[in-house]
Amino acid sequence: MKKPIRNISTAVLGLMAFSACTSPTTGEHTAEKPNILFFLVDDMGWQDTSVPFASDTTPNNRKYHTPNMERLASQGMKFTQAYATAVCSPTRTSLMTGMNAARHRVTNWTLNRDASVDAPDEVLEFPKWNVNGLQAVDSIEQSVYATTLPQLLHDNGYYTIHCGKAHWGAFGTPGADPLTLGFDVNIAGHAAGRPASYQGERFFGNAEPGVYTQPWGVPGLEKYHGDTINLTDALTREAIAAIEKSRGTGKPFYLYMSHYTVHTPLEPDKRYYQKYIDRGYDELEARYASMVEGMDQSLGDLMDYLAKNGLDKNTVILFMSDNGGLSAAERGGERHTHNAPLNSGKGSAYEGGIREPMLAKWPGHIEAASVCDDYLIIEDYYPTILELAGVKDYQTVQQIDGKSFVPMLLQTGTTARGRDLFWHFPNKWGASGPGIGTTSTIRSGDWKLIYWYKTGEYELFNIREDLGEKHNRAAEHPEIVKELAMKLGNYLRSVNAQRPSLKESGQVVAWPDEHLK
Repeated sequence: MKKPIRNISTAVLGLMAFSACTSPTTGEHTAEKPNILFFLVDDMGWQDTSVPFASDTTPNNRKYHTPNMERLASQGMKFTQAYATAVCSPTRTSLMTGMNAARHRVTNWTLNRDASVDAPDEVLEFPKWNVNGLQAVDSIEQSVYATTLPQLLHDNGYYTIHCGKAHWGAFGTPGADPLTLGFDVNIAGHAAGRPASYQGERFFGNAEPGVYTQPWGVPGLEKYHGDTINLTDALTREAIAAIEKSRGTGKPFYLYMSHYTVHTPLEPDKRYYQKYIDRGYDELEARYASMVEGMDQSLGDLMDYLAKNGLDKNTVILFMSDNGGLSAAERGGERHTHNAPLNSGKGSAYEGGIREPMLAKWPGHIEAASVCDDYLIIEDYYPTILELAGVKDYQTVQQIDGKSFVPMLLQTGTTARGRDLFWHFPNKWGASGPGIGTTSTIRSGDWKLIYWYKTGEYELFNIREDLGEKHNRAAEHPEIVKELAMKLGNYLRSVNAQRPSLKESGQVVAWPDEHLK
């Protein structure tokens, strides 16, 4: 068993560097622990909302109706450069552990024990990554053993609620059940990352009423089987009931509201679907837009409940997506355009695959209608939520890579200045498209370098000047390529990251900086 690592919050409020988060704040910490609502959407793109995260409202923003996201943005802070990973399980593992995906090695999506989901490739052999996902025990091979975020919150007085998609441990492992990972309550969470159906009339993908059918049937919502209710609404009702129950414990709550939507299958939320058909949307995009609005209604229902019951003033709300919006398949319209002005979508190393809609509200602390243009990454939520909860000195079995963004929330400083962000995907996702492949990536200030393992090629973009990543500037700036490739290679070696091999020779593919020698 690994020796626990002692972690102390390093954010010294008031002593940090200048932040790019705009509008001053006057809020100070309260002695009472806040409730924390983390609202995570599955596969929601940066543009799948009427809230503009670019400098201006875009045509894609005008496709969607998300009044409750607008409401949350008006009451809190909007982050324009929040990052996750390009597919779901790596993001969710980073959130729960504070580790970068290169370190925790859950680098692709998980499902069945000891089984890789990597698509076949004619050139590359993929490494033996942690296909069994996240575990709170150290006895499962090909898994990451970690002290989880909800476990630390639970141990420090929180009533911890999981609602919706889990997708941490593979089927047949303890980590498939959120109750083994520090949650007091599990609502509808298991090993799978999508439902077979969102419709209560179809038993949420189970074979028959009252039956749990692996892998895609959603567990634990049998009382809604046969009803006309949508899964998103059913989860919201159950989440509210769990919060209500928590009030009898005398503890603050941590609600991880993790929706299955807007992941495929694209099925209409019947409350909103017809209006998008009436607007002339094609069938798939009408379904998708109705799912987005159903998600937004869930957010509104939770916010209304908090306000009605006097809980809103001491509840932090964090809104995030787990990867870029789906655009490579199963959507209406032109592929790889649904996240424009960003390039590509889910599964891609380009911005469309990793940049997420993010909002935060904390009454009395976060300035209303403020905007933060500093960048952050998904593993930063781990130390941030612990700091918000007042958990200052804690032990973990894993090394924490994330940095608390509380200074950005309070506009007292930033963790972005002088910091590099890293992505590592030594795997192959099933779809194809721009930026989709076996890559490692670094963002350093305005510059972003992508290294392609199959070809040894580099792509260099200036994100400030070229948000859509249309102009590869590697040939123009070999000195920047060299600098960033060295940083990327050094980082990957430092965390013992895995690499694919060449099938023909059996040799491990070179590190990002080795092609420069």
